[in-house]
Amino acid sequence: MVDSPLSSGEMAPARAVRLASLVDYAPGSVVSRTLAKSPAGTLTLFAFDEGQGLSEHTAPFDALVCLLDGQADIVISGKSHVLKQGEMIIMPAGEPHSIKAIGPFKMMLVMIRG
Repeated sequence: MVDSPLSSGEMAPARAVRLASLVDYAPGSVVSRTLAKSPAGTLTLFAFDEGQGLSEHTAPFDALVCLLDGQADIVISGKSHVLKQGEMIIMPAGEPHSIKAIGPFKMMLVMIRG
């Protein structure tokens, strides 16, 4: 059974939820919701409105991006990768990367510290 979205910031253990339902789109914005944070890493959901994005930057850890809805252009070290719902990519530590919404899209970001 899949539950409805949770009202608190944390996920209930042993309960199935639809990831895309845990973060909502906002006009002209990027919305984020951290679901888990520990010394091992973080799990964050994002909802990007069309045309929104994150400018080029680097991170000290590998990051896994999983698209939950829509399409995004993810540029890693100058190479463009257009991802669609259900696809994922690893952004390697220390490599410059940026994200731009082709249309509204949602993603899960898993930051792996270690």
